[in-house]
Amino acid sequence: MTLFNGIYPFYPQQRKVAVFDVSTIIVIVVFLTFACSFLLIIPGIRGRARLYWTLRVLLSLLVGVVIVAVQYTGDWETGWVKANTSYKSFSHALVNADIGLHVGLGGVNVTLMGNPVNQINETIDYNEHFAWSFDADYDHSYSEGLERGLPRPILYVAEKFTTQNPCSLSRQYRISSHYASATLWVAFCTWLISNMLFSMPVLVYGGYMLLVTGAFMIFSLLSFSTVRNSLMCPIHFGTATLHIGYGGSFWLILAIGLLCFVAGITVVALHYFNLDLLKTFFDLREDNAEEYQEMTEVYVNPYFVNKGLCLPQPSKLNPNSI
Repeated sequence: MTLFNGIYPFYPQQRKVAVFDVSTIIVIVVFLTFACSFLLIIPGIRGRARLYWTLRVLLSLLVGVVIVAVQYTGDWETGWVKANTSYKSFSHALVNADIGLHVGLGGVNVTLMGNPVNQINETIDYNEHFAWSFDADYDHSYSEGLERGLPRPILYVAEKFTTQNPCSLSRQYRISSHYASATLWVAFCTWLISNMLFSMPVLVYGGYMLLVTGAFMIFSLLSFSTVRNSLMCPIHFGTATLHIGYGGSFWLILAIGLLCFVAGITVVALHYFNLDLLKTFFDLREDNAEEYQEMTEVYVNPYFVNKGLCLPQPSKLNPNSI
């Protein structure tokens, strides 16, 4: 459907939330299920080991859910601008709106929200997703937006990322996002390996794999940040300019990557300098006090105690009797 007599027709559409979508919610629910299942068996763990198990499992699940969830979030880079801009093509009517750009590893979200929402007899509240993943065609999504008659500000921002646009933003972001996503999946695999090594248990090698996990998470940030090396095309709306910066997912990956580095260095250092403390944290140290207490509770038959029976002693040979 296209523009007819200056009026945008109503059309059904599948809108994707700028930060969270269904895939992200599914990932979070799956990891929360694992966490709740572990909490059900916590009462069966005795002593201080209960606290140590809780810390290890929850920190491990936190690392895993972040690595997977940020693959589907849309706030690796974000930017907002408030401007007076034209709402429809071939029309001089202006609207006051907040225009947002949210860049993820799988595409971009362009948000348009009016101030107020109801202006010029229309409800101005849009959020459109344009994907550039391997199984998606960004230019085709943009063409569909033209056919549906999306508002002009959304099409203007989305056009900056098309392959025909001289800004070449599509090539920069597409390549960097694909490399960042692939590096994060490698980090997820090393995270799984580290958990298997900790459970075997081969503690020092599990610490090494945590360091590798943190390294690949940092590599993903470096891959995504390469877009900053190229000159960015300005996105103007009259006198206002839309500026974008690193968003929540970028800083979250940085924080979790540093956490993996700290945890890995701690495990390796304790292995070489205080192995007993490391074994205690991973519930591998034998509790001698408990063993002694269990031995003192062994039942002794009072019959043998009263009779004073003992083991027979070996007889000694007398040379004179031979």
